[in-house]
Amino acid sequence: MQSVVLRGNQDGYQLVLSQAASFEAIKLELRGLLDNLAADSQIKDKTISFDVLSPQRLLTAEQHQKLTSIINEYDHFEIHKVITDVMTIEDAEAIKERENVHLVTQTIRNGQTLEMTGDVLFLGIINEGGRLLTTGNLFTMGTALGILQAGYPSAEDKVVVGDLHQAQQVRIGEQISIVEVDQPDADAQTIAYVNDLHVLEYGQLADLKTINPKMYHQMGG
Repeated sequence: MQSVVLRGNQDGYQLVLSQAASFEAIKLELRGLLDNLAADSQIKDKTISFDVLSPQRLLTAEQHQKLTSIINEYDHFEIHKVITDVMTIEDAEAIKERENVHLVTQTIRNGQTLEMTGDVLFLGIINEGGRLLTTGNLFTMGTALGILQAGYPSAEDKVVVGDLHQAQQVRIGEQISIVEVDQPDADAQTIAYVNDLHVLEYGQLADLKTINPKMYHQMGG
């Protein structure tokens, strides 16, 4: 069984690591492959960039560093990127959290800030001076007297939906609407979004297909 397979393609070389081999066996076989490649007179003076493929095998930071060190021992060899099709439990949980819709029912008081990840359905109260920030979209069916921000800190493709006419500010990414000045309707179907000119404006949820087609289809439209 080969621990490392060397492949050539039009973009350079790939080093494919065996899922079943021990890391010690991979290191030993890798040195042999690189020695043979370095001795090839046709590529002796060329810089060779490797893509390291690790299917079904998650490399630790230490193992990644060791592979890099071995390859860097050769003057004209370097790692372009490491590709793996597995992830850590922490990464999987972070993706799951981003893709969930979180229900929030609490009261956010003056001076308090609640930061969330992903889409949020808000049923609580945001008092004046309170802030609710989320990286995703924000749907409010509660009482919003403070500051609402979707797409925190800088994503402008998110929306805020709900009765926003009493809020102090509505923010999407880095765009801000002072509600007292912009005066959105007292309507639970109001949608705040960033238009093509990077300006935050208000519309109606019924127009979501035009405003944000991607979200419209995600919601089953």
